[in-house]
Amino acid sequence: MHRSTASLSATALLTAALATPVSAHHGWSEYDAAKPLNLAGTIVESGYTQPHGYVLLQSADKRWHVVLAPPSRMEGRGLSKEALVAGAKVTVYGYPHRSKLDELRAERITVGDKTTELR
Repeated sequence: MHRSTASLSATALLTAALATPVSAHHGWSEYDAAKPLNLAGTIVESGYTQPHGYVLLQSADKRWHVVLAPPSRMEGRGLSKEALVAGAKVTVYGYPHRSKLDELRAERITVGDKTTELR
């Protein structure tokens, strides 16, 4: 195999390997933007995880898994990991998942008197 052919093959394999996870996690069409929700509640658990952070939010009648932005974006917009502690009171505006009835994709979150746009 010629060196340029080997290099081209390696590039194609790397591109395919990197493209799969990206396309797998961006399924925003699974969220119903026609039915936005405002939730208020208490953080039970949170995570600054890749590719997106999350909070488990206990509202008055239900526990929600709220999908947040990537940690780098949250930090860039001033939403620190320390703000999302268990016990914090928050409000979240976002879109419910079409089939997971306890999941919401957050567009913005308010912790205390600070609102952060996540998208």
